[in-house]
Amino acid sequence: MNIVQLKYILEIAGSSSMREAASKLYVTQPALSASIRELEEELGILIFERTNRGISLTEAGREFLGYAKKAVGQYEILEDRYLSKDTNKEHFSVSTQHYNFAIRAFAEVIKRLQPDKYVFSIHETKTKEVLWDVRSLKSEIGIVSYSGSTEAVISKLFREYQLEFTPLMKKETYIYVWENHEFADREEVSIEEMKEYPCISFDQEEEGIFYLTEEAMADYSFEKLIKSDDRATSMELIHELGGYSIGSGMLSQENAILRGLKAVKLEEEDPLVIGYITRKGSTLSRYGRCYVEELLRYRGL
Repeated sequence: MNIVQLKYILEIAGSSSMREAASKLYVTQPALSASIRELEEELGILIFERTNRGISLTEAGREFLGYAKKAVGQYEILEDRYLSKDTNKEHFSVSTQHYNFAIRAFAEVIKRLQPDKYVFSIHETKTKEVLWDVRSLKSEIGIVSYSGSTEAVISKLFREYQLEFTPLMKKETYIYVWENHEFADREEVSIEEMKEYPCISFDQEEEGIFYLTEEAMADYSFEKLIKSDDRATSMELIHELGGYSIGSGMLSQENAILRGLKAVKLEEEDPLVIGYITRKGSTLSRYGRCYVEELLRYRGL
């Protein structure tokens, strides 16, 4: 087993066919198939099930994929820090759920400190990835949230992952609708009133982990639910289908993706606590300290 084979596994899992994966990896399909079969024989498990309709992960393959992601992620951190040509450049990384203030704070760090040479990263990603990125030191700081329905489990994960959570704000629950929606000018609306419209939810990828959602009302059974893992796609669906999403009510009209959305207070209460996480016992870099200072400017908003 080697890092190249692990990267092959990740690419195949994210592709619709072996041919597509081979094209992305710039290898021949027979060579790719042979490499995967060799790995499966070495491990003694079947990672992919092959049929006339294509390939899919087996149960053992899904479990292995999780470990492969972590291993490749750790390797890339080492590669970036010690093997790249950018070792003389400053490094700083943040992982965040979908919050615009986290991006603005990141930009302010660069404006304030003005490093001469740097490779900075900001990963807007799923909750599980934010937690893992900080745990594995891929990122110094992560931005996450939890609601009343998810607090117990996510707090347990903080402890298991050796993460410290610092709350920044507590936000009431809102829905986002397009400005021409019939409820766009309402001060308050209930979930019952919205049942005829699809709820557009951010897809956390794995089934059965609703407790990792970054949205309130995680345990509510919506009659019409569409999952999307892209913000631009979500906005398009809200616009085209008259749908809605659930959030904290923080809208920045400076963000082109969010223009046209209106936030309406939701009658049902499930407030979100939003804050940042760091690895317990870690010492922040000057960029990390500066980033925390910028985050604290948003405390209580």
